[in-house]
Amino acid sequence: MASLALTAAVNATNITQPASSSSTGTTASAIGSNALQQLAGNFQSFLSLLMTQMRNQDPTAPMDANQFTTELVQFTGVQQGVSTNSNLSQLIALTQQNQVLQSGQLTGKTADVSANAISLQHSVGTIGFSLPTAQPVGIAIVDGTGRVVRQVSLAANAGSNVWHWDGRDDTGTALPDGAYRIAVESGTDSAPQPVTFDVLGTVTGMTQGAGGLTLQLGGLSVPMSAVHAIGG
Repeated sequence: MASLALTAAVNATNITQPASSSSTGTTASAIGSNALQQLAGNFQSFLSLLMTQMRNQDPTAPMDANQFTTELVQFTGVQQGVSTNSNLSQLIALTQQNQVLQSGQLTGKTADVSANAISLQHSVGTIGFSLPTAQPVGIAIVDGTGRVVRQVSLAANAGSNVWHWDGRDDTGTALPDGAYRIAVESGTDSAPQPVTFDVLGTVTGMTQGAGGLTLQLGGLSVPMSAVHAIGG
């Protein structure tokens, strides 16, 4: 099983280093801000064109009343759109603030998340995984410099398995708390297969970033979409 752990170590070194926060796209507030800017620009352009048209119209042949009324209606519609978009942006901002306030209730609770790194908190890191049959498993942990610090081979059971890392490297040296890349492999040395796992840890905070709310497990940060469960 040593070779299986070595294979996991190679794969762990190829995992992208976990970032302090995750972004999956433009937030609703950013979309609202861009839309408001575009709408406000259209409003100013429309107003400028309307005033220019009125100043340069032929006094002997003024603008048709029906046409002028139609343009005023369009003007009012654009103005209302700017006001609505502005109010919507404020509502989104208030909603996000409320989410951050409510997220404070999660601090100290246990979270089950998807991540490519294990969170070492108070010298303990935990992952959970399931297998259809009992089989050997190799686990490898890599630090921020890309150095393989721990390789483990174990006989996993069929069904749910939980593995605890004591925060020590292969020489027995205690490592500092933080996020460490991890890979888990099962099967045989000649045909290893990646094992899907969850990371378990204690929630230490929440942040509002460009991609929305981010959950923090010590040195590991994951988007709320990666959270599977929150325990007591």
